[in-house]
Amino acid sequence: MDEKLHLVCPHCGAQNRLPATRMTESPNCGRCKQALFQGHPVELDETTFDTMVSRNQTPLLVDFWAPWCGPCRMMAPQFERAAAQLEPHLRLAKLNTEAAPAVASRHGIRSIPTLILFRDGRELARQPGAMDASGIQRWVKEHL
Repeated sequence: MDEKLHLVCPHCGAQNRLPATRMTESPNCGRCKQALFQGHPVELDETTFDTMVSRNQTPLLVDFWAPWCGPCRMMAPQFERAAAQLEPHLRLAKLNTEAAPAVASRHGIRSIPTLILFRDGRELARQPGAMDASGIQRWVKEHL
């Protein structure tokens, strides 16, 4: 029997059940019909962060960043490139720490950029500092 995974739609927040074997078939949301994976990071905020972390059964890599941060801006295209390579087996997301300070504080973000890898609502690993796309991919594979 094919294992069903729970995936949160990045557009409408609906929880979708999807057979694991269909992950690579460009699945769409059952509610809004938009693509569940688009090959680029999802923008999170205070209301969507907890839903994405706790209700996705695929690993989630979150980039904690701020618009004024030079290294964050330098890493942004690299993170975008990594998303294109790692999805759909891993969802990548970005959280602006200026817009969501409570989430950043709750997760002890002391420097930015900081990457945190989550699975099943738990933190698996964290990495402060900017990385290139291949470094992000290597780091993720080490921790999954």
